[in-house]
Amino acid sequence: MQLADLKNKKIIVGISGGIAAYKSLSLIRLLVRSGAEVQAILTAGATEFITPLTVSTLSKNPAIYQLTTGTGGDLWNNHVEMGIWADAMIIAPATANTLSKMAHGHSDNLLLATYLSARCPVLVAPAMDADMWEHPSTQRNLRLLKEDHVRIIPARHGELASGLIGPGRMAEPEEILIDLETAITDRSPIIEKLHVLVTAGPTYESLDPVRYIGNWSSGKMGIAIAEQFYLRGAAVTLVQGPGSLESRFPGIRTIRVRSADEMNAACHKVWPECRVGVFAAAVADYMPTDYSDEKMAKKDEDLVLNLARTPDIAGGLGKIKRDDQMMIGFAMETQNEINNARRKLDKKNLDLIVLNSLRDEGSGFGTDTNRVTFISKHGNMDLKPLKSKTEVAKDIVTYVSNNISI
Repeated sequence: MQLADLKNKKIIVGISGGIAAYKSLSLIRLLVRSGAEVQAILTAGATEFITPLTVSTLSKNPAIYQLTTGTGGDLWNNHVEMGIWADAMIIAPATANTLSKMAHGHSDNLLLATYLSARCPVLVAPAMDADMWEHPSTQRNLRLLKEDHVRIIPARHGELASGLIGPGRMAEPEEILIDLETAITDRSPIIEKLHVLVTAGPTYESLDPVRYIGNWSSGKMGIAIAEQFYLRGAAVTLVQGPGSLESRFPGIRTIRVRSADEMNAACHKVWPECRVGVFAAAVADYMPTDYSDEKMAKKDEDLVLNLARTPDIAGGLGKIKRDDQMMIGFAMETQNEINNARRKLDKKNLDLIVLNSLRDEGSGFGTDTNRVTFISKHGNMDLKPLKSKTEVAKDIVTYVSNNISI
């Protein structure tokens, strides 16, 4: 699973008393692996299902479940400081009881007092039996919480602790993580106005039903770019070649293709409605001129393939680019990097080209990092240090925000 980018984010995980509390342990692990600092707060009921020791071990911080601690209860767990400290607060599971108390401003435990002190986005992931979930009072409380700007992660349909099948099952930790990352990311007033086209992954050019010409591209860079534009508010269309990776965000419109011709057709269809295009796919430069409907039999002699050029997707779109559109391309080079990148920049009518070299350690296909150089159509060069592909994607979004005319 691709993790969220929550490095150095401060997250409060509130756990109330329900059987779904066991899922909170997985959520805490995912948050820590994503780089977040986690402070867990348990209600008394939660300690009946999971132990503070387990939560403390996974969160790497002492779990809090009482208003006071220490010998004789002489130390105060300051809920006001925690509410100010946090970048986000997620209560998972949120029981019907906890939701009711939140909706009506009750603060008879540390978790509720912290909620009332929170200055950050607050999310709840409800969990309860179907009848409790569907009860008018629960639905009324959810509406009240929405009015208070609490973000509701709806309960899912599935098997419940009672043995019944129905609504009320807490969302899975991976789903909660997506909602949390979306809530915690600042949206950009400029990016929110854009429809962005992103290409990702390789293309496969078929020889016969079982063989193809392709490359090692994983699609990581393109997916990271699509996700960062989406998180900052853009409408995103991702045209993605074959591969096992997928975007984590259902709100990203994804068109899966296989060949360069298919990617070209999809991009030409979408491009007129877009303001920005980021062409990160590693499109095959050549395709076989002949395709065999049957698997080609192996022969004793060598096989000679006749290859034809595939369409230049970015170059073709650059020819019809409007003045209000921005195009960003990628160049992966092994020699004469700067000159080759500048030639592509001019030929394809790009506004920016992102150069990376296979000679740089940590760059290239399949890695989680990249070391790139931004080269603009005005001749400006910006050499970036080695970064995660997510950080490179953020740099691209920032460049667009700073340079596009709205």
